[in-house]
Formats: sequence, structure tokens, C-alpha cells
Amino acid sequence: MKLWQKDDTVLSNLTEAFTVGNDRDFDLLLAPYDVQGTLAHAHMLRDAGLLSAADYDRIREGLEEIEEEIRAGKFVIEAGVEDIHSQVELMLTRRIGDAGKKIHTGRSRNDQVAVDIKLFLRDELLQIKAQVAALFDILLGLSEKYKDVLLPGYTHLQVAMPSSFGLWLGAYAESLSDDTDLLAAAWRMADKNPLGSGAGYGSSFPLDRSQTTALLGFHAMHYNVVYAQMSRGKTEKTAAVACSALAATLGRMAMDICLYMSQNFGFITFPGALTTGSSIMPHKKNPDIFELVRGRCSRIQSLPNELTLLTHNLPSGYHRDVQLTKEILFPAITSLRQCLDILIHALPQMTVRTDILQDGRYRYLFTVEAVNDLVKKGVPFRDAYRQVGNEVAQGYFAYEGFDSSSHTHEGSMGNLCLEQIRQVFQEVLGQFGQ
Repeated sequence: MKLWQKDDTVLSNLTEAFTVGNDRDFDLLLAPYDVQGTLAHAHMLRDAGLLSAADYDRIREGLEEIEEEIRAGKFVIEAGVEDIHSQVELMLTRRIGDAGKKIHTGRSRNDQVAVDIKLFLRDELLQIKAQVAALFDILLGLSEKYKDVLLPGYTHLQVAMPSSFGLWLGAYAESLSDDTDLLAAAWRMADKNPLGSGAGYGSSFPLDRSQTTALLGFHAMHYNVVYAQMSRGKTEKTAAVACSALAATLGRMAMDICLYMSQNFGFITFPGALTTGSSIMPHKKNPDIFELVRGRCSRIQSLPNELTLLTHNLPSGYHRDVQLTKEILFPAITSLRQCLDILIHALPQMTVRTDILQDGRYRYLFTVEAVNDLVKKGVPFRDAYRQVGNEVAQGYFAYEGFDSSSHTHEGSMGNLCLEQIRQVFQEVLGQFGQ
């Protein structure tokens, strides 16, 4: 079935296969949202006098049956049916007759798919937000639990200054707060209604776009009908930017974990149930889940570039190119959510080593503390720096009695500001407007 078909002309199999691609698979994810959008549109058509009450009742009952089949996992897009919109209209018309043919009044597949994607992304971003909130709580809890357990800090992968597990874990918690800020911005863009923009130029029917905006729970609409269509691709890219930022945080944390689990570091361990082995080396406990998080998150960070290359040279109006945004973004969202799930599962099972700094390789970790002690005694900083540097060069530097509580300023290991970080995160969550 082709909604655009006017005569008996039949597309060649090659043309149809190329234009449809694997869009049907991704359209299944949009099925419940297509029904929601159609229900709201039909409700508005009735109230605008464009659909009789009797026809609306038949349409509503038919759509509710289809919605139940979707929830039960029984819904399919049939062979030869072009997309989700065609399938829903076909099923509805089979069940209720000619009334089913009236639901496209004042609507185009352009605004139909645009509203489906908005509703889908709005829900997915909320689910990601909930997962990020769970991971944030885990990280902040672990930061508090291990706030007094020291570990070496590194710059350039060289031993640098004292750090702590509390400082390390708290850093990723605060990073999630900024990432969630971007998620909230993407959610607000997805929370605008494009329905009623038609093919991008509105309609001569007296559509009530404010009503469909309210019925679908959007906080606002895209007012200009041309821009409503231009938001297609832009909405996806904004979501991709947010997902990319979150992936950067998760990938970097996964890289830290892989390093810290290696024998050359040996800072943390995980139970055997969370590691894999080697087919030849019986001693191996490989951090495969964290390597895969790192790898998946590297791929996700390419999303904004892919969507930019796809859409950057398009003029206003609808273009079939934007169909490809689904196959770029939808699988990446699934992958990102899987990464969040595995980290939420694994991180609470982490064991940290409490005696790391007793190893002699970290003796120079305290050179800055030695310099600062001299400065507190009145030695100018540059002189103190040279004095300690000479001790290191001559091999007789020694430092005893380091106490992390001497780090008292905001955000340092003796003053982690965990409650302040939590407060900021809660404020960010409030931006989702629920």
C-alpha cells in the first residue's frame, strides 16, 4: 500500500527496496507514537467539524485495538506496506471501513513522522535521564564511601599528585550533571509539536494545533509550519549531541577502569562474574564489559558528525534524506542505554585497594606537598620548587605524614562538595519540566 499512489503504476522492486531500505524495522519503534498522534489528530478533526462524532468513535475504537496489539508485541508491518503510517491506516480501514480513510485529512506523512519522532525521542530521553540519575547516585555514594581512600593522580600518564577514590568518582558524578543539562535541552526541543504543519506549508483546513499540542502533552508547538519541518534532523542532531556528551563521560570512565584494573596499576577489582577469560592464558581476568562501553561510546560520539553531514546542505522543505536519521540515531540510543545498564550493574560491585600509596613507586607523588610545606614556612614558591626539585634529582627526596584533610578548598579531596554536586544535579533534573 502506498499512501501517495494515484493510479496503477507499480514501482520497480529495486526502486522500492532502495527507497524503503530498512526503515520498516525502525518504524516499529514508532508504532505506539503513530497511533498516539493519529488519535490526537482525529480528536481535533472531530472538534473542528471535519469528522463526524460517529466516524471519530469508530476511529478511536479501531486505533485502541491496534494500540493493544502493539503493546502485546503482535503488530507487524506487512510485506509491501511502505511504512508505519501506511500500516496503521491500512489496518484501521480494514476494520472500520471508509472512516479509516479520513484520518489523513489535514495531515501529511511529513508532519506525521515528525511528531512520531518527537514523541519517541521525548520518551527515550526521559528513560536515559532516569538511568543517568541512577548512575549518578551510585557514583556519589561510592565517592562518599571511599572519600578517605587515597590513590595516585596522573597527568600525561605520569605519577602526579595525591588523589582519592572519592575525588575520582565524584568527578564523573559531576560530569553526568553537565551531560544531563544537554539531555534536558534535547528533551525540550523534542517536546514541541510539529503536527499540523502538513507537508511543510500548513493547510486550508481549520486545524487546531493548540489542541493537538495539549492532547499529546507537548509543552509548546513549532509555530511556523516551514520551521516545523526544518526541525526534522535538527531535533535528532540535538539529541545526538546530548548522547555524544554522555558517551564521552562513560567512555572516559570506562578507560580509567580498564587502566585501574590492569596489573600495572592494580587499583580496583571486580568479581569474576563481571570479567572474562583468555582461551590460552589461564590467569586472565579481562575487563571486556568496560572495553565494550569504551568502544560503543566512541562510536556514539560520531553521531553529531554523521547527522551534520546528512543534513547540512539541505534547503528548507522536506527531503527524503532525513529518513536516514533513524538508522543513525535509533540504534545508538539503544547502545547508549545498554552501556548505562551495565555500568549501573557493575560499579556497585567494585572493590578498591586501600594501600596503594605504600608502594615506593609513588614516593614522588608528594613533591607538591613538600613545596607547599616550605612555602608555609616562608620560603618563596620558586625557591621551594627548586629545592624540592634538587632533592628529587639527587635521589634523597623523602616525605612522610601526608594527610588529605589538609586539602580544604571546595572540590578538593578533603572537601568533596558532594551535597553541592547533588543539588546542582537535582536542579538540572527539574529542567525536564515534569
